[in-house]
Amino acid sequence: MDTKPAPFVPPAPKPRTVPPSTLEMMRIVYRNPLELWGEPSYNEPWISVTGVGGPLVVANDPALIRHVLVDNAKNYKMATVRQKILRPILRDGLLTAEGDVWKRSRKAMAPVFTPRHIFGFAAPMLKRTNEFVDRYVDGTVTDVAHDMTMLTYEILAETLFSNEIAGEPGSFASQIDRLFETMGRVDPLDLLRAPDWLPRLTRIRGRKSLAYFRNIVSNTVLMREERLERDPNGVSQDFLTLLLKAEGPDGLTRAEVEDNIITFIGAGHETTARALGWTLYCLAEAPWEREPVEAEVDAVLAREPDPTKWLDAMPLTRAAFEEALRLYPPAPSINREPIEPETFNGLYIPPRAAVLVMPWVVHRHRKLWDRPDAFLPERFHPGNREKMDRFQYLPFGAGPRVCIGASFAMQEAIIALAILLSRYRFDTVAETKPWPVQKLTTQPEGGLPMRVTKR
Repeated sequence: MDTKPAPFVPPAPKPRTVPPSTLEMMRIVYRNPLELWGEPSYNEPWISVTGVGGPLVVANDPALIRHVLVDNAKNYKMATVRQKILRPILRDGLLTAEGDVWKRSRKAMAPVFTPRHIFGFAAPMLKRTNEFVDRYVDGTVTDVAHDMTMLTYEILAETLFSNEIAGEPGSFASQIDRLFETMGRVDPLDLLRAPDWLPRLTRIRGRKSLAYFRNIVSNTVLMREERLERDPNGVSQDFLTLLLKAEGPDGLTRAEVEDNIITFIGAGHETTARALGWTLYCLAEAPWEREPVEAEVDAVLAREPDPTKWLDAMPLTRAAFEEALRLYPPAPSINREPIEPETFNGLYIPPRAAVLVMPWVVHRHRKLWDRPDAFLPERFHPGNREKMDRFQYLPFGAGPRVCIGASFAMQEAIIALAILLSRYRFDTVAETKPWPVQKLTTQPEGGLPMRVTKR
């Protein structure tokens, strides 16, 4: 007789049954876009409507997603609304650049994210995580969401910047929260495609935090340049050095170098941090899933000292992380706009249409997943993972603009989870009542207060 408990269903907005009014829709989009989507979005292969900002296509069908992101990617540019939100923060960083600027940046960064380089990051990832976990005090309650932000920041600083980022790490987490709380929101004027000269309240409120990050970047670049001048052979060939070496007439401009640094400092660590926090939360609420993960971690750490082997050696740990990525995709929307109108399998995609590939919706679609709202890591166990369509699971995007740091993030996450779960158990407390909110990333409103107990 099967006595396994019913699967844990983590918090998420219920699909709307009645479309919102225009005013209500703008309020929802500003407050939390995840609460906007209705039942048709979770059941239909696509939605095509004309909204306040013009034509809108929500793409859920994996074949349509593949067409937009891969097969006919050359006909799609970054959506206007998305650029209005992100460009003021990231400017010509890899996430927002297009055309030749994007190609130059991608080429400059590619050497850092080869398998050889990523394996080389495993030891410092392990070192930083062990040092971080040493700070925990047995039995205390801590905000795990904040902790994971700090942990991934420290890993990023160690691996990509050789621990040479200007500024004080303690203020980093609060400043990035402030930046995403303000400039990371959809401004109603952007939704209406209002002219850029009209002031946006979100950007005005976020100026101080943005200036903080820009100052960190410029000081970090100056520090590294001074070191390169003093001892060019004694400086690590890390992400920062490679970007500076790519600067020049045929490479990156100084502004593009700084834009890519702020992209990786501001957004590169944030996505992994959010996914780690949600994973620890889901495992805490599903202890029957946590127990085999802990057993796997203990067994692998006892026999395999090489952290580069852990990703392949821990399929249950990886499955729990991937299931958390499905339920709470760190980047919940991928936005495109057609350069030329076209028709796909009877769907007309008009000029200037906002084409939304929403991992949040696709990952919970009723026609693509069994019990889509439940936390079921077994979906990603060996033998099951291979049955999925490549374009129904998009935590790192797809196509030419797939996340360049995906392998880095997966290795980082499994090393971090292995150390965290081998040394401590994370349990929810009465105050643990997170609510997923979209502010560039899928964040837990109210944080993730959890009790940390030595194992």
